[in-house]
Amino acid sequence: MTPGILLAAPRSGSGKTVITLGLLRALARGGVRVQPYKCGPDYIDTGYHQLASGRAAFNLDSWAMDTALLQSLAGEAASAELALAEGVMGLFDGAPVKGASGNGSSADIAAALGWPVILVIDVSGQSQSAAALAHGFRAMRPDVRVAGVILNHVASPRHEAMIREAMEAIALPVLGAVPRSAVLALPERHLGLVQVGEHVEADKAIEAIADMVEAHVDLSAVRGLAGALSSAPPLCHRWRPPGQRIALAQDAAFSFTYVHMVAGWRAAGAEILPFSPLADEAPDAQADAIWLPGGYPELHAPGLAHAARFLEGMRRHARDRPVHGECGGYMVLGQAIIDAQGQTHAMAGLLGLVSSFAERRLQLGYRNARLLSPMGGYDAGADLRGHEFHYSTIVEQPDEVLAHVTDAKGDPVASGGSRKGCVTGSFFHLIAGAA
Repeated sequence: MTPGILLAAPRSGSGKTVITLGLLRALARGGVRVQPYKCGPDYIDTGYHQLASGRAAFNLDSWAMDTALLQSLAGEAASAELALAEGVMGLFDGAPVKGASGNGSSADIAAALGWPVILVIDVSGQSQSAAALAHGFRAMRPDVRVAGVILNHVASPRHEAMIREAMEAIALPVLGAVPRSAVLALPERHLGLVQVGEHVEADKAIEAIADMVEAHVDLSAVRGLAGALSSAPPLCHRWRPPGQRIALAQDAAFSFTYVHMVAGWRAAGAEILPFSPLADEAPDAQADAIWLPGGYPELHAPGLAHAARFLEGMRRHARDRPVHGECGGYMVLGQAIIDAQGQTHAMAGLLGLVSSFAERRLQLGYRNARLLSPMGGYDAGADLRGHEFHYSTIVEQPDEVLAHVTDAKGDPVASGGSRKGCVTGSFFHLIAGAA
């Protein structure tokens, strides 16, 4: 198995995404074939990973995926020299209840894949105490090896020297000390970073971050820590394609697509036919199925409401062939979206859903779904695992319920999605289907 490293942190906001991007670009431009991964259900950071490394980034999720599947996806790095995974939240943070192979934490991924952890610590407002923090993280789980630290937001050479001395006392290598800088920032939105395609100077920003990381991190030492399990199981993709030819919406309004799922469709022999609703493109007339992923349709609602070719193509297809929408895609399949200003925008009308952003309400967490009707290649009764993250509320949802949906603790979730004829939709994004 390709040697790998997992970059984690004590908490969100420590700078692990920026440091990951800097490492990916610095290593890649130094001639290292580096394969990026993202722990957890994030679908925005992976776009930046791809831009930084030149390789598509895969998600690894211990709550939704079992160990065999995690190891199989790690095998996607076989053509690379190094796998580099960015963690999620704090190293040990995850769902309150374990799923397929863990609670969704970065620590579970490190343990399952044999990848050592490099801890990115925001040392603002502390010095020697950073060593106590690192020591606690190193001692927390014997199956997770914290092999070194990168100090972030270092205030001065004196500040750095004090922390290095404390780290030496506990025999934990300091692999780098990155100073405070406005360079180490990327624009954000309510679901995370602004999508890479919308950040017009994203490549320039990553280059500047890589310059900073290369100047202050020992890249050779980072590579030297990489480790892995001795072998990985054969590649296995458990995502049943919804059809032989899949029309997949792909643009700024529909961009939350998991690379591993589309790769799984292709591995099963499906053909992907991308199209852009924002460009008023109709789905391919020869498609067997349409899939609308999530994204930011609320930011583009007026344009979508007037995309006549797109809407008519959707309605024509839905007469006798399956259509599925996830989260934002689900909203577009509905009757209308009410934006943050209270303006109503008519959508495809293939489902009765009316969703609103006029009163923001966060819906966030892992989801178990047992299908009550067929959906996306899966039969009624199938168990699916996914994740929900949005700020919209339901005004109307009159159609047949698609699935019995529960959260990570097993408590019922109010929205079970919708089904009407050949059309289905859900607020959860599918991460992994039944084996």
